[in-house]
Amino acid sequence: LKHHLSVNVWTLLLLGSTWLPLAEGSPKSPFRTFPVTDWSLTHLVVHNKTGEVYVGAVNRIYKLSNNLTLLRTHVTGPVEDNEKCYPPPSVQSCPHGLVTTNNVNKLLLVDYSGNRLIACGSASQGICQFLRLDDLFKLGEPHHRKEHYLSSVNESGTMSGVIIEVLNGQNKLFIGTPIDGKSEYFPTLSSRKLMANEENAEMFGFVYQDEFVSSQLKIPSDTLSKFPTFDIYYIYSFSSEQFVYYLTLQLDTQLTSPDSTGEQFFTSKIVRLCVDDPKFYSYVEFPIGCVQDGIEYRLIQDAYLTKPGKALAKYLGISEREDILFTIFSQGQKNRVKPPKESVLCLFTLKKIKDKIKERIQSCYRGEGKLSLPWLLNKELGCINSPLQIDDNFCGQDFNQPLGGTVTIEGTPLFVDKEDGMTSVAAYDYRGQTVIFAGTRSGKIKK
Repeated sequence: LKHHLSVNVWTLLLLGSTWLPLAEGSPKSPFRTFPVTDWSLTHLVVHNKTGEVYVGAVNRIYKLSNNLTLLRTHVTGPVEDNEKCYPPPSVQSCPHGLVTTNNVNKLLLVDYSGNRLIACGSASQGICQFLRLDDLFKLGEPHHRKEHYLSSVNESGTMSGVIIEVLNGQNKLFIGTPIDGKSEYFPTLSSRKLMANEENAEMFGFVYQDEFVSSQLKIPSDTLSKFPTFDIYYIYSFSSEQFVYYLTLQLDTQLTSPDSTGEQFFTSKIVRLCVDDPKFYSYVEFPIGCVQDGIEYRLIQDAYLTKPGKALAKYLGISEREDILFTIFSQGQKNRVKPPKESVLCLFTLKKIKDKIKERIQSCYRGEGKLSLPWLLNKELGCINSPLQIDDNFCGQDFNQPLGGTVTIEGTPLFVDKEDGMTSVAAYDYRGQTVIFAGTRSGKIKK
């Protein structure tokens, strides 16, 4: 089960706050279901106060009650479009023929401070709609400026976003997306202004921009010339303390031959940025994965941020208030789209991740090693020695950045599945015990 599974094969149902699938034809379940036969479901979010459920799909956004009764449907497609039309046809006439095109929901976020849903699709170069939470009424659809076009990639489960609410200040939206080679059109990672008024011209503008730097990262054209299929797929994202994190899958340029006919290898990364760093000087990425019985698991499938229950916190020797991260990795480094069935459930503490990142920054500021980020820096730059004190809250300078980790951050393997292919994970605290659910490609749930 993945957030972009096809729902004419599966039925979704709810247990507590965890989504579970049942294959069609299985025994009648006591759980409420919301079957959809026309369109594939791609994303869901649950309102943290009302329990109402918002579901993104191909050409549709649904609002359900907390017992899965359908309350509202909002139609987003099909639309007359052509992915070669930039800007989209609604803005200026396009020399390419328009065809009826499905609009795949790629991002679905609840903006609580604005009482609205942000629903971003694949059509019209990846524009977003703002929908009122109460009835899915369309409040706005910014589409006139290049900052409004996030990415035309129509593969769901590859784009991820985090809303940062700023008390008495400017709310922000961090967006990570694949770009399908169109680096002149789309940044792969950016921080955008989230305006209160949906029609405000500054909506989705970069948090900071001058002639030299801005709140965005682009995949360099040199990288795309050497590796035409290079892209970054954003599998999961979250904020913790003063940082935003992404778990990504990307082509491993160290193992993959530039010859496009050769075998492709992928690597998983954990990416971190400071929330209050508009120039992205704090950008750090580390390889991340898991090893069990000498077998490497390097293809991230899903993750879930939570707090440990009392028993797990005691076992880990950490506070119940600290963040932990459950992850699913598939075996090896090949076949991103159809990864091997062999998969592992792993556990990371955010403290371990933060400590590894801090050690790397400290060593670089002692002048040790290189910046080690070959996809972003097309030449090896050495670290510069500096007397700066690097603590847990360090957010970068205009040198020794962007920075790549050279050693993989390894998680603690909890459970290996060699048959069903785990693809999703969720967890919650039940009377002090941490209970984990893993969904599989074959529609099973492992508890």
